[in-house]
Amino acid sequence: MRTRFAVTLFCTVTTLSATAANWPGWRGDGTGLSAEKGLPLQWSASQNVRWRVSVPGYGWSCPVVAGDKIFLTTAVSDKQEPPPRKGPGGGEEAPDVVFRWEVHCLDRATGRTLWKQVAAERKPRTGNHISNTYASETPVTDGERVYVYFGMVGVFCYDMTGKLIWSRDLGAYRMFANWGTASSPAFDGERLFVLCDNEQQSFLVALDKKTGKDLWRITRDERSTWSTPILWRNKARTELVCMGSNYFRSYDPATGRELWRCASERSLRAASGGGKGASGGCKASPVAGAEMLFVGMSSKSHGQELGPMWAIKAGASGDISKPNPHIVWFRNDAGPHFTSALLVGDRLYVFPPHDGGVLSCFDAKTGATIYTEPLSGAAGFKVSPCVFDGKIFCTDENGTTFVVEAGSKFKLLAKNSLGEMTWSSPALAGGAIFLRTVHHLYCIGNKK
Repeated sequence: MRTRFAVTLFCTVTTLSATAANWPGWRGDGTGLSAEKGLPLQWSASQNVRWRVSVPGYGWSCPVVAGDKIFLTTAVSDKQEPPPRKGPGGGEEAPDVVFRWEVHCLDRATGRTLWKQVAAERKPRTGNHISNTYASETPVTDGERVYVYFGMVGVFCYDMTGKLIWSRDLGAYRMFANWGTASSPAFDGERLFVLCDNEQQSFLVALDKKTGKDLWRITRDERSTWSTPILWRNKARTELVCMGSNYFRSYDPATGRELWRCASERSLRAASGGGKGASGGCKASPVAGAEMLFVGMSSKSHGQELGPMWAIKAGASGDISKPNPHIVWFRNDAGPHFTSALLVGDRLYVFPPHDGGVLSCFDAKTGATIYTEPLSGAAGFKVSPCVFDGKIFCTDENGTTFVVEAGSKFKLLAKNSLGEMTWSSPALAGGAIFLRTVHHLYCIGNKK
C-alpha cells in the first residue's frame, strides 16, 4: 500500500496459493509475483477487454480471485462523490450520511454478479481523506471462505455462497488527520492478522479463521499507519512483519511474541532532537525473499523523495536499530512512499511517488543502483506493482499501466491507458488481468 489513498512468494501466505488460477489476497500472496503466462502487453478501454462491469459505490480495495470467483468490496451511499472528492483537501470529519459496506462475488469468466451481501449499513464512525474510500482494505480468501476487513467498521467472514459465518467489531479509533484506513489483513491459513495503528489505541490482533475470536492481541506503541503486514517465510522461520512510525517489528505469528525491532528513520530523528516522530507516514509494505527482507519508507510526509531502505537478513533477534550483522545494507534514498517495492530475483524495483518521476532498480544483495530511468508522462503512483513472466506492471493514478521488462537494463514494453482514475492494484489469474478503476472492474485478456 500505499496509503492507498494519498493510502512476498515468501511473504503473505494463504492456504490458497497464488497460482495461475488464484490471486487470494493483496498482491496475490503479498509479493506481486504471478505464475501467469501469455497475458497481453497492450490494451485500452476497448482493446483486449473481455468484459467490463460497473461497480457501485467506491473502493480502493483490490479484486481477489479463487478459482472461478472474484471477490470485491465497496462502500455505497446515495450521497457521495467519486474520489478525490470536492473540498479543501486532506482529511474530513465523518459524513452525516448512511453507507452500505458491500461484498460482491462475480463470475470470473463473465463478470456476472453471483451474490452480494451488505456487511453493514450505518453512518461512518470516523472521517476520511478526500482521496480515500471506506473500502480500501483488500479481502483475502482461502478458497473456502472470504475474509473482509472494512477498517473501523469491522471484520466479516463469508463462505463461497455468501453466507455470513462470523463478524467482529474491533472498535473505531481516530486516525491521523482523519485520513481513514487502508491496511489489509494478512493470513497464514489458520489466523487472520489485522493491524490497527491509530491515534488512540494501536494494536495487532490474530483472529481464529473459524470463529473470529482473538487468538492473541498485543498493544503497539505506534501512531497511525496504513501499511499491510506481511508473512515472511524465510530459511529460518515464519515471521509476521509490520511497519510502524517508531519501529518496524517482526512477530511470531503463533503467539504474537516480538522477535526483533528496528527503529525507523523518523524515530531516530526524534530521539536525537531532530523533530517529531512520524505522524503516520508508513504506507508501503515490506517485501522479502527466502534470505532477506526489504523495508523502506519515504523521507518526506508528502512523498516527494525516496527515503531510507533496510535489507535485513533472516534470523535477527532483539533490537537491531544500531549497527548489526543482520542489517545487510542500508541506504537513505531507496525507500518507497505509497507503492510497495517489487522483488524479482536479485533486483528490487521502486516506483516514484510523484508525477514525472523515475523508476529505480537496485541490486537486492548489495543495495547498489542498477539504473534510474524516467517514466515519461506518468502521474503519481499509488498502485503497487506486480510481475508475470518477466514483465512488470505498474499503473499510475490516471489509469495508465506501464509495462517494463524485468532485467538489468530499462526497457519500456508498453504503455496502456484506460482513461479512469485508479489506486487499486490488479489481480492476475486465469489468463487475465483484473483491474479496478474508480467506476469499473475490467477483465483484460487476449481474445481467443
